[in-house]
Amino acid sequence: MSHPFSHYQESAAHLQAQLGGFVPKVALILGSGLGDLAQDVEQPVAVPYASIPHFPRSTAPGHVGQLVFGTLSGKPVAVMQGRVHHYEGYSYEDVAYGVRVLRLLGCDTLLVTNAAGCVHTDWNAGDIMLIRDHIKLSGDSPLRGENLPEFGVRFPDASHLYTPQLQDLARTVARELAMPLREGVYYYSFGPQYETPAEVRAIRVLGGDAVGMSTAPEVIVAAHCGMQVLGFSLLSNMAAGILPHPLSEEEVLAAGQAARHRFAPLVLGCLAQM
Repeated sequence: MSHPFSHYQESAAHLQAQLGGFVPKVALILGSGLGDLAQDVEQPVAVPYASIPHFPRSTAPGHVGQLVFGTLSGKPVAVMQGRVHHYEGYSYEDVAYGVRVLRLLGCDTLLVTNAAGCVHTDWNAGDIMLIRDHIKLSGDSPLRGENLPEFGVRFPDASHLYTPQLQDLARTVARELAMPLREGVYYYSFGPQYETPAEVRAIRVLGGDAVGMSTAPEVIVAAHCGMQVLGFSLLSNMAAGILPHPLSEEEVLAAGQAARHRFAPLVLGCLAQM
């Protein structure tokens, strides 16, 4: 454990000093394509990650790297406009650092989005998937090391990392929007290289429907510290080996922008009814 509890307290105190008594209740981590949703936050207070003590900095393309506090869909929120990833050289503890800080600030719910490769061959690029569960088989955990009991227990249950009641809410909102919504299992692969066709076939056998390089570490930590979690994947491309052309980050970012007019109403609708 490289971050003692005092680090999280110092980060939270730095942010509280700038918020003037504002208490966020919902934390949003916005992946590729939805980062500009933070521009819709009312009465925003933006704080760059680089200015927060102990806070890791985002270097991935399309990730701005700041926290935006304010009101969105009538709810007090803290928006992580960009995330950090294990492939950037960060430990899993660092990857999920912001979640714990936002928990200390008052957030009791995490709404997380990502861009992912579509493993399910009957689905299409551009579909949006409600995450029911995830698979993370890499040999490390954001909870590795000394447990911080201020956040949660040593051996937390992982049966319902993604809150069933919030999944029901998402289904209701999708029906109200007359919007198709896939449901499935997100497979975590830490990258930064995209998966090989053989790996994608293995993921399919294991039960994965989409594959990406984020989300699982943050969700594990959120559940550990008692937060409810709702997650969505934008299936930005078909995973390796399904189509003949190679994968690229430009394709992922372009797909995110193209889907924003569908993805944003779903996220905002869920947020409004939380």
